Amino acid sequence: MASSTRAAAAIDWSKLTVSLGLKKETVAALQAFRKRNDEARRIVSALKEQKTDIDFEHYRKILKNKSIVNEAEKALGTFKPAKVDLTAQMKVVETIETKAVENAKKTAARVDTELRELHNTLNNIEQTRPFENITIEEIVKAKPEINDIVEKMVKKGQWNVPGYEEKFGYGA
Repeated sequence: MASSTRAAAAIDWSKLTVSLGLKKETVAALQAFRKRNDEARRIVSALKEQKTDIDFEHYRKILKNKSIVNEAEKALGTFKPAKVDLTAQMKVVETIETKAVENAKKTAARVDTELRELHNTLNNIEQTRPFENITIEEIVKAKPEINDIVEKMVKKGQWNVPGYEEKFGYGA
């Protein structure tokens, strides 16, 4: 119990919801759980701090009817808390936990895929040659339709590329 308390206290909830890219429903359920958990912990802590012993002698001195105090003391001595069957609630918790684990696995898989794609993109960027080192032949080989466009422009006497000056400036 103590280790789970320490583990729960070590969780940075704000980073958890943002860094995992969780869905809105999952974040809302997680925040509701956290709120219920914090409230339960607060109540348990307050109850632990309360005084639990009863001074029956004090009540015998105050009350005229001592038999009531004796009955109360006897009832308290024989009191046994009722055991509650929590299997239904535990099944619900297990179902929610299973869904949360499934969602976490899907999220982890999605994040891994995105990381691989980003890593591949970064490798492509790092391995790309500088623009100054690319030849016209390589550009035409990559996009053959450029050659046709240039031939048509030369035949029509067009020496300026439309939109070039607006985008890059004159004489650039």
